[in-house]
Amino acid sequence: MTEPTSTGPTAEGTAPDGVGTLRAVVLDVPDLATEAGFWAALTGGKAAREDYDWHTVRTPDQWEIAFQLAPDHVPPQWPGQEHPQQAHIDLYVPDLAAASARAVGLGATVLRENERWITLADLAGHTFDLCLKEESDGVTVMGPTFDCPDASELAGFWSGVLGASVAYDADGVAMLGGDRPVLFQSVEDYNPPRWPDPAYPQQVHLDVEVPDLDAGEAAVLALGAARLPGEGSGFRVFADPAGHPFCLVL
Repeated sequence: MTEPTSTGPTAEGTAPDGVGTLRAVVLDVPDLATEAGFWAALTGGKAAREDYDWHTVRTPDQWEIAFQLAPDHVPPQWPGQEHPQQAHIDLYVPDLAAASARAVGLGATVLRENERWITLADLAGHTFDLCLKEESDGVTVMGPTFDCPDASELAGFWSGVLGASVAYDADGVAMLGGDRPVLFQSVEDYNPPRWPDPAYPQQVHLDVEVPDLDAGEAAVLALGAARLPGEGSGFRVFADPAGHPFCLVL
């Protein structure tokens, strides 16, 4: 993880209108209750939905982290690309050592440490970063970070989807601004998911809320998304230009 700062090249500009709003960051997991319980304890969040195949935790800073049942889930093996992480969640904490010790006490595994952030894996193997921010009020969500071959290009696509301007773009890292930041990092030899192919499973996806599925579909396809199999009365599945699945939801 390379944390954007207020210095360096940026790409500030007028935000596009956007297609929808970010509803949730969704992790594929083999055990809903265990994974949701871990993230609720880590963030201080509360259960917002508990179905047989889906749980949602709402954090104190009003992010929704959801968990989708995947009984045959194959965990990522970071940092390689044979079983890649595909994306991770960045969290701000005021004290790295204390936050890391607490996460480990909840069952997380430390993968890498440095002075400004610590990379860990949760109980299902999903990576997340604890990022030092001394003024942070406890554990807060910075945003999801997506691996991709070209951070600038993918940020441009998601800027159009979410209607958020690109607030940072330099050194292989780009970030959308607004109250729900989404980040992108260029990764060498990037290996995309090919959902629903079980040999190249997804690990993470975003749910984007739209007022109309037909209009939303036309808009994201025009931006460069691809339609994927999978839909219901209230959702449709797509892939972004880097292959990350996402859902438009009502």
